[in-house]
Amino acid sequence: MPAAAQPRRPRNNRLVRALVAAGTGAAVLALPLIGATSATAATSSTPTAGTTLAGYPNNLDGWIRESLAIMAEKGIPGTYNGIYRNIIRESSGNPNAINLWDSNAAKGIPSKGLLQVIDPTFNAYHVAGTSFNIYDPVANITAACNYAAARYGSIDNVFGAY
Repeated sequence: MPAAAQPRRPRNNRLVRALVAAGTGAAVLALPLIGATSATAATSSTPTAGTTLAGYPNNLDGWIRESLAIMAEKGIPGTYNGIYRNIIRESSGNPNAINLWDSNAAKGIPSKGLLQVIDPTFNAYHVAGTSFNIYDPVANITAACNYAAARYGSIDNVFGAY
């Protein structure tokens, strides 16, 4: 039995298709103008997944820059390069790093966070306005730099475990 023939669709004229496409595009362009009385940018006080509360990128670069801004306000010395160098040596940039094998860990107070700070040091050198969570990257960096400034003059003067 032969297959039933499919009904043939009429072919659209190129001109008709072009006009439909142009009309659709014009409608899309006109939509924002209809009823718009002013142009305003949407603002939000909440950070996006990619930014911190202060608006810095939520990554190592942003955490260091935010810490440097806080340090400048509080008179804590340090540079981007000095902080970065120490972070890479201490935690490879992992804000959740924890050392469970050194002498501090053996005493029950392991080093934690980007700059491998122990809880008593973090608490003693915590900087007002930052989180009290030792794993918070900005709080960890800022407290560690505050400690390094008191002990060594600056995080820039630290070239080994401190």
